[in-house]
Amino acid sequence: MAEFSQKRGKRRGDEGLGSMVDFLLANARLVLGVGGAAVLGIATLAVKRFIDRATSPRDEDDTKGDSWKELSLLKATPHLQPRPPPAALSQPVLPLAPSPSAPEGPAETGPEVTPQLSSPAPLCLTLQERLLAFERDHVTIPAAQVALAKQLAGDIALELQAYFQSKFPELPFGAFVPGGPLYDGLQAGAADHVRLLVPLVLEPGLWSLVPGVDTVARDPRCWAVRRTQLEFCPRGSSPWDRFLVGGYLSSRILLELLRKALAASVNWPAIGSLLGCLIWPSMASEELLLEVQHERLELTVAVLVAVPGANADDRLLLAWPLEGLAGNLWLQDLYPVEAARLRALDDHDAGTRRRLLLLLCAVCRGCSALGQLGRGHLTQVVLRLGEDNVDWTEEALGERFLQALELLIGSLEQASLPCHFNPSVNLFSSLREEEIDDIGYALYSGLQEPEGLL
Repeated sequence: MAEFSQKRGKRRGDEGLGSMVDFLLANARLVLGVGGAAVLGIATLAVKRFIDRATSPRDEDDTKGDSWKELSLLKATPHLQPRPPPAALSQPVLPLAPSPSAPEGPAETGPEVTPQLSSPAPLCLTLQERLLAFERDHVTIPAAQVALAKQLAGDIALELQAYFQSKFPELPFGAFVPGGPLYDGLQAGAADHVRLLVPLVLEPGLWSLVPGVDTVARDPRCWAVRRTQLEFCPRGSSPWDRFLVGGYLSSRILLELLRKALAASVNWPAIGSLLGCLIWPSMASEELLLEVQHERLELTVAVLVAVPGANADDRLLLAWPLEGLAGNLWLQDLYPVEAARLRALDDHDAGTRRRLLLLLCAVCRGCSALGQLGRGHLTQVVLRLGEDNVDWTEEALGERFLQALELLIGSLEQASLPCHFNPSVNLFSSLREEEIDDIGYALYSGLQEPEGLL
């Protein structure tokens, strides 16, 4: 009974607040017009959102009724241009006639000074101009910083490969190759992250790939690496057989071995002094990360153990800290394919798809509410838009930016963002409902006032 009374009281409060909103909007249309009523409606619904969050617990039945979705109903309301001030207000103010009761002073003999009008206010920048200014100030990385980051990453790769050859001489590794967005011109803001691929050299004919959906994990993101030809090449014939679990090459065991080696066996102070920086392994992350601190930059090197050229599309399989039944599987890395596709599309029509991706990455990086949107999410949005035959010149960059925000909002409403090259993977599946709500509200507010994101 108490719970029923509480819900009934909440329902009455919601009805009262809804009646107040309807009354305000109805009268605002009469006084402020359609554009003013839209602005007042957005502000009123935003206040209602904060009141609901502060005064009532979040019911499971109300999870889909978030205010940023309600605000999308107002999107179709036309935005009226601000009315120019009346002519009388734009005229210079004339001096008042002297009051009859005021004492008369001596007459001035100097020339009469003509009242000066104030200089006109500067024109507001367009969204296109703001985007270009934001790109210049927050996206572009100085060439010297990029060169230094690449030099440090290359030197660390050489030192790490020499260590692996001496520590694990029986394990055949390929050449350690630094790469990633910084090398492809897709890094925004700072040269602070590099991918270091550590490829395994597997014997041809002894290994085959099994899609993750065909394993007990049923995970479309992953692949299993299965040992074959056991009747002709028994277990122990390959140096990688020591990492087998149930006949499959285990990424988890390999990661644990290398993590212990990086944390306990490598003389990082000596390597850091040789390279003129400080280097230490990150113990807080389950990934293989190296933190590098130089007097001119801070860099994170992600050591990625990979099976290269694992299928017909030459996509990478990474040893990644996965949970549950997928713990021994290998994560399919689509970054090289996505970067190559964006480059090909831009080269075909001299487009700005990669510039749009950099702008979106910098915007999300600078906004705490959008921090959950990573490069992978934004890349799918740009790829989906980039396949359309529309204007991708620099003059249309502002229009494409708004279109990307609209696509993100629509995907959040459905809680679904399919991977461009693997549609069975939903990149929003890891987001909680509260995170989707916060991201959607921030994006909708940015769609109404894009300058607030820049």
